[in-house]
This record gives sequence, structure tokens and C-alpha cells, in this order.
Amino acid sequence: MWHDLAKALCLVLVIEGIIPFLAPARWRNLVQLLAQVDDRTLRIVGLVSMALGVGLLYLLK
Repeated sequence: MWHDLAKALCLVLVIEGIIPFLAPARWRNLVQLLAQVDDRTLRIVGLVSMALGVGLLYLLK
């Protein structure tokens, strides 16, 4: 199980690194925009993202 979790984390790092590698200027602009979003909105987006991930994992099993 820990091995699978480590592989999943590695894939997340690869996917997260694609956008800054391909378009660093656009990535910087996106980060600046995210810095201006209020905490409540960020929490809602995080919650929806987690729920979507859990739902997709459930469907894949």
C-alpha cells in the first residue's frame, strides 16, 4: 500500500510540474490571481477537488 501511495505522489508531482515547465509566465500570473482569491472560495474549491478525487477513486475500484 505504501508503495502505491508513493507512486501516486510521484505522479502528482509530475503533473503539477508540467504547467510551470511549459508556460512559466502564465503559471506566475495564475499564482498571482490565486493569491487574491478569498479563503472561503479556496476552501470550497479544495473541498470540491477532494470530493471529486474520492469519487473518481471509488469509481475506479
